[in-house]
Amino acid sequence: MSGFKLFLFFLTFWISPLEPAKTMDSIDPVILAIDSGSSSELARYFGNSISLNINGQQGDFSKNQAELVLRDFFKKNPPLSFQVVFKSENNPSLSSYIGEYQSGQARYKVLIKINQQNSQLEVYSLGFVKA
Repeated sequence: MSGFKLFLFFLTFWISPLEPAKTMDSIDPVILAIDSGSSSELARYFGNSISLNINGQQGDFSKNQAELVLRDFFKKNPPLSFQVVFKSENNPSLSSYIGEYQSGQARYKVLIKINQQNSQLEVYSLGFVKA
């Protein structure tokens, strides 16, 4: 019987987490917004203005204008999947990410540039370019 108790002890120890649960990466809400095609959720992470590139059509937009442009993009290109394939976080306050966005119509490379100050996440540049 003592061998069984020892087995249960090790099983409990092995299953129990030794460290706190992993917190979401700071960009996770942005990834989820793109993956779900939610322009309104994505716009929550824009500053007052953002540089957008939608398949070669580039410009600087206000937060509200950018949300409308992305709403139109997501409507025409509903997401099937999105995943980040590269991240550059050399500078703690500036990060760049490259992702692959798949819609029913096309595949896009996505470039996301983020500024993070005092734990505030701000997307300052976003591009969707056909792959």
